[in-house]
Amino acid sequence: MDLQTKIPLHEQESNQIDYNSKLFLLGSCFVENIGEKLGYYKFQSLQNPLGILFNPVVIERLATNAINEKVYTEQDIFFNNERWHCYDAHSELSSESKEELLHNLNSAITATKKQILESTHVMITLGTAWVYKHVETNRIVANCHKVPQKQFTKELLSNTAISKSLESIFSSIQAINPEATVIFTVSPVRHLKDGFIQNQRSKAHLLASVHDTIEKRDHCFYFPSYEIQMDELRDYRFYAEDMIHPNKTAMNYIWEKFKMVWIHEDAYGTMEEVSSIHKGLGHRPFNSNSKEYETFRQGLKRKQDKLFNAFPHIKF
Repeated sequence: MDLQTKIPLHEQESNQIDYNSKLFLLGSCFVENIGEKLGYYKFQSLQNPLGILFNPVVIERLATNAINEKVYTEQDIFFNNERWHCYDAHSELSSESKEELLHNLNSAITATKKQILESTHVMITLGTAWVYKHVETNRIVANCHKVPQKQFTKELLSNTAISKSLESIFSSIQAINPEATVIFTVSPVRHLKDGFIQNQRSKAHLLASVHDTIEKRDHCFYFPSYEIQMDELRDYRFYAEDMIHPNKTAMNYIWEKFKMVWIHEDAYGTMEEVSSIHKGLGHRPFNSNSKEYETFRQGLKRKQDKLFNAFPHIKF
């Protein structure tokens, strides 16, 4: 008896990821999960220089600002609850020092342009179509930074607005790096604070808009992380205790699917070596002065040197 419906997935025919690839990951907290896996296996990747970005409009703004080399100034930041913030960035960039915040914002812009220029793959994960618009400036924000809610209006982006943002993101990337492969995903994280029905409406808008975009473009793909969680893992045991985020088991399952589709099989051996070294580095001996442990350490060092010689970016 088959108790699971499987989404048919096929190995990507070209432009797969290997250890020479350079990846740029942008978007919701789900992209952080994929980024954590890529980081563990020592792929060359950068994720979310401005922190987690949930909606397509703020991702578009980051791409546009980076390519135009925007310089953030004091006019772009504000002080609230004893910290300096920017509506274009996640609160993880907020600081007690406005100089530090401006430095971090401008460093993020520089890093974003560099990564777009150099990346072989750009992965964009969309979290929600619900956005908060700052009343005074009429701008959609990345984060409200605990500013009183009366200063914002809440809106659901239309399919047209989302498609326009996605087209702009793709065009911005292609303008300076026409060979880059863009992979869109929709986050399986449930935004239940918006409401059950509202969350489904949001995901529907995102899905429709992504497919409108990829159907018109080459070098543009969709990975069904949302559908894998919703259909293959149709059970609350695949969620964390908050019943909102996929748990570790679900993330490992989705990662294996992503690996099968997007990571070249020639990289699998290196991934196993990297994992073996991680486990070795985590080993705690009974006697750190023993001859046996010294032999173990030397063997581990040889493995690291071998990987570094093949891929100089791999460091532990």
